[in-house]
Amino acid sequence: MCMFHGTTSPNPFLLQFVFVRFIDRGQGMRKIVTLLAAGVLSAGVLLAAKSHAPKIAAERIRQHVKYLASDALEGRGTGQKGGDAAADYIAAQFKRYGLRPAGENGTYFQNVPLVGVKTLPETSFALVPSSGEPLVLRNLDDFVTSNESQTEIANIDAPIVFVGYGIAAPEEKWDDYKGYDLKGKVALLFVNEPISDDPNFFKGKALTYNGRWTYKYEETARRGAVATLIIHRTDLASYGWEVVRNSWGGERSYLKLDGTPKLEAASWIQEEVARKLVGMAGLDLDKLFQQAQSREFNPIELPVRLKAHLASALRPFSSRNVLGMVAGSEYNYNRAGEAVLYTAHYDHFGIDRAKPAGANIYHGAVDNGTGCAILLEIARAWGATEPMPPRSALLAAVTAEEQGLLGSEYLGKHSLELPVDPILDLNYDALAPIGIPEEVEVSGAERTTYYPAVENIAGEFGLTIRPDAHPEAGHYYRSDHFSLSRVGIPSFSIGQGRKFKDHDLAWGEAQAKDYVDNHYHKSADAFREDWNFAGLAKMASFGYALGQAAAQGGDIRWLHDDEFEEAWYRAHSGGLDTDALFAGHPEFKPVHFEGIRYPLLARQTGIGGTVVARVSVGGDGKISEVKIEKGHPLLVGAIEDVVKKWIFVTGAERTFELTCDFVVADEPLTTRRRYSFVVEPFHLRVVVELPLAQPSSTSSKSH
Repeated sequence: MCMFHGTTSPNPFLLQFVFVRFIDRGQGMRKIVTLLAAGVLSAGVLLAAKSHAPKIAAERIRQHVKYLASDALEGRGTGQKGGDAAADYIAAQFKRYGLRPAGENGTYFQNVPLVGVKTLPETSFALVPSSGEPLVLRNLDDFVTSNESQTEIANIDAPIVFVGYGIAAPEEKWDDYKGYDLKGKVALLFVNEPISDDPNFFKGKALTYNGRWTYKYEETARRGAVATLIIHRTDLASYGWEVVRNSWGGERSYLKLDGTPKLEAASWIQEEVARKLVGMAGLDLDKLFQQAQSREFNPIELPVRLKAHLASALRPFSSRNVLGMVAGSEYNYNRAGEAVLYTAHYDHFGIDRAKPAGANIYHGAVDNGTGCAILLEIARAWGATEPMPPRSALLAAVTAEEQGLLGSEYLGKHSLELPVDPILDLNYDALAPIGIPEEVEVSGAERTTYYPAVENIAGEFGLTIRPDAHPEAGHYYRSDHFSLSRVGIPSFSIGQGRKFKDHDLAWGEAQAKDYVDNHYHKSADAFREDWNFAGLAKMASFGYALGQAAAQGGDIRWLHDDEFEEAWYRAHSGGLDTDALFAGHPEFKPVHFEGIRYPLLARQTGIGGTVVARVSVGGDGKISEVKIEKGHPLLVGAIEDVVKKWIFVTGAERTFELTCDFVVADEPLTTRRRYSFVVEPFHLRVVVELPLAQPSSTSSKSH
């Protein structure tokens, strides 16, 4: 169903693998799977005869990267002319490849309301001790800052408090705040998180979200801080000060304010500045770092104040996510609204007209011209796929990743407005076109139930799955798949490992280091004619195959106890407000909750009605009985099968009466999940539309 290693013949083994997974899901019979496994060749030939497998072409990927990284697009800056031109180009390709518009008002675009904030030269920072001379800092050299609160002027005169890593993580029994009130104060903290080799403590060497700079700003703002100073260390951040300076030196974009607490001065300071700062209080930075490794750490209010004047130029504007879709064969049927999602960000840092010509365009060829080009080639492949699998394919080129994953954050927060519900996100970000990889990195896939399929398909491509080469860098939390994970969608990025054909591992490591040291977030990340795009074609084919299998398989979810599992359950209960469902009854506080879906046969036959059930809960919080008191036979199973999985807090035995209305809508619905809601306590409603007759038509597409 996809191209393997640049050939034009589908691989029978993978075709059989996909077919077996589908039958296994639908029948649940080991015997059937075993019999099918004995006929690998025949099944592969059968599916091959039914499928048109479009070839993934390295040359097309090359041409996309070359154009996206050209001077004409001026670095694809968010809110800049080049960024808008890139969005238009991507939409034009989606249309050319036969994708349906999946954006707003029948277009390929989802508008993302943003505010550009540019810190002006008159901004000043001074560290003022209780006695002695103040230390005046130099913008960009000593510190960078941005006003997240989106005001033109902010004046700060507040005490500085060292809060270690600034982490509050109950699951790790870790609290750097110990009840300290940060309201109106300045937080000083280290990036990253406590040193650990124990996988059961902050995931060992792997960085969790608690260590990311975005978390630091979010957490300190929630606690009322007016400013936060993150201490930069290259080893802790995994990138040097020049990356920080380039990322923060120009205009930064933020989603339009929505009531979420924000900082007046979200800042980084150089390590040497931090040494001088704590030295004013008679403290040693290295010793403070050691103290910060302990659960017993307590905040330290320094006898130093930050006196800052922030002057900012504000520019409200809209950028655009670009969305295209290929409808699955069962669109509007039993898998109506479900899709495999592919993402890649198309933005970079644009053009800095204050710098001399020839060095002022941040081309972003690798980051992320490559990922975006792969997305386009996968879009072309899906547009040419016949027949389509049951689930749809949704492709999203997102904006403002370099500004803090803003486009994907907006996409995730507004996922209920999409024409389909993503069940998996496969993301591409910064793949170097330096040869044919023999390894693949899919960090995060192992946290999902889809990982066995990933392992099998990687094997078919001759790819060894390489663990994250630098888990301490927290790459999982630094790309757009993370935004989708936060709203419950199983998500991960597809990237090369370090071993390439005809090269040893050391060569691959050296190439990666050279990119980070000399090209990452620099104007030197420019297109090269001698690049080899065969490896990127292989990565595109791999992603296409993963999507094909997912589009035919069963449910995909996070593994039990994963940090995103709760968000998955919220999403699949329609974001159902369980507080409202059990309002006034704390004894029914849910520990585990799954949403109720409209039964397939009842939906197909247009049957609606109300089901009433008497639910008994044992002392252990588990459901001991679900007794149906009223309801159509085709509807009651949806209640029995799901409610028995609910778990509540432990306590005395108790019962409640649950009412669920199943309603067939008069008008077409956008998605299924948005039509599950609470009417009143212990009363919910599930609404769907009747399936439409599937049109039979042929199309001629230009590919």
